[in-house]
Amino acid sequence: MRKETFKTTLLLASLTGLLIVIGGAIGGRGGLIFAFFIAVIMNFASYWYSDKIVLKMYRAKEVNESEYPQLYSIVRNLATKANLPMPKVYVVETSMPNAFATGRNPENSAVAATTGIMNLLTPEELEGVFAHEMAHVKHRDTLVSTIAATIAGAITMLAYMAQWAAIFGGLGRDDEGGNNIIGYLALAILAPIAATIIQLAISRSREFAADAEGAKITNKPWALANALSKLEQGAANYKPRKDEVKASENTAHMFIVNPLKGKTLASLFRTHPVTEERIKRLKSMY
Repeated sequence: MRKETFKTTLLLASLTGLLIVIGGAIGGRGGLIFAFFIAVIMNFASYWYSDKIVLKMYRAKEVNESEYPQLYSIVRNLATKANLPMPKVYVVETSMPNAFATGRNPENSAVAATTGIMNLLTPEELEGVFAHEMAHVKHRDTLVSTIAATIAGAITMLAYMAQWAAIFGGLGRDDEGGNNIIGYLALAILAPIAATIIQLAISRSREFAADAEGAKITNKPWALANALSKLEQGAANYKPRKDEVKASENTAHMFIVNPLKGKTLASLFRTHPVTEERIKRLKSMY
């Protein structure tokens, strides 16, 4: 756990450093402060309302114990074991086997299961999955993701500023009067890519930490390992029906396994760690 926390801190520091370098290169301190201020405002709204937005996006329905007694009982028992408030429980009507957690803190959290995951997994495997999600809640991973998105968003905004200013002549002259448009355009292209890679690396790091914490909560690492194996295969074979809600690139990192399996071109842009590595780490805990 400490290793993953250190890695997350280092990656957030890298994002911050990249932001400072780009801001200084483009507009000095004033440009940096302005762009960062705008990005913070945009992401502040996302932070406070992201849970409602995501749940509505996936047409999630809040359920009670009488409707889904097994699911509700699993979440309630895990909340007790983890010493956390009982989150709201939602169900998403889709054959896609997956689950996610959302909310800005443990007091304002929600967990969601798809009908697909409930049909695929055994009760113990489902418990392993939701222990993983409760670990995300416990360690405020939504907050970490929001901070990363804020900084990455500021970097992207600065990159767009550099692009348009270079095109229209607002930038592009070095101290000796030479043209530096190519340098600014390269910055505009490469900076958002670098920010995205770091942001996704943070997401992958938090998945490893949630796996370890979830296994600790249930004391059944094998249950989560088995669940991940089934979910990986289920995601690979999943073919959405026309009437089903479809996963979005913007929210793919929230799910326990990547719902867009096979659509990522390079491992650098993975929203999740390789499932085989996650299973290997869990097996080392047996």
